[in-house]
Amino acid sequence: MKTEKQFIPLNIVVLTVSDTRTDSDDISGKALAERAQAAGHQVIEKQIVPDNIYRIRAAVSAWIAADDINVIITTGGTGVTGRDGTPEAVEPLLDKVLDGFGEVFRMLSYQDIKTSTIQSRAVAGVANATYIFCLPGSSGACRTAWDELIKEQLDFRTRPCNLVQLMPRLMEK
Repeated sequence: MKTEKQFIPLNIVVLTVSDTRTDSDDISGKALAERAQAAGHQVIEKQIVPDNIYRIRAAVSAWIAADDINVIITTGGTGVTGRDGTPEAVEPLLDKVLDGFGEVFRMLSYQDIKTSTIQSRAVAGVANATYIFCLPGSSGACRTAWDELIKEQLDFRTRPCNLVQLMPRLMEK
């Protein structure tokens, strides 16, 4: 007899990267936090930092080092303009890159925004047993990433496999 897997709530933090957003108009960060909570996870912190590689890296580094954080989701700074630096800030911190995330995200985005998806440098990876997802700043992109990719991979019940089931093994040497 198969037993049903139980949902495992994760501790998630959300980082909005923007020079102009505030708590009152941060639609993307708010959407991610609401979706994570609606899925049963705990959003333990939400922060906004300017488009500055070192400020982004400092926030993400502190969360990677914290023992109680399982997932970091950033929104913003993944485009191609001079101020967009989220991938440059985060990628050096990653132990492993999840290449498939960016590939699948752009494939899904293509359905909505066609060739404009090539401007997205969405990335994901793992560092110190913490999953990190770097998403574009648009609320549509955040909804696509959460609804179509992240939500299921952060649900222990997703078959045939998910990122949660790998968490006990992330620190193996």
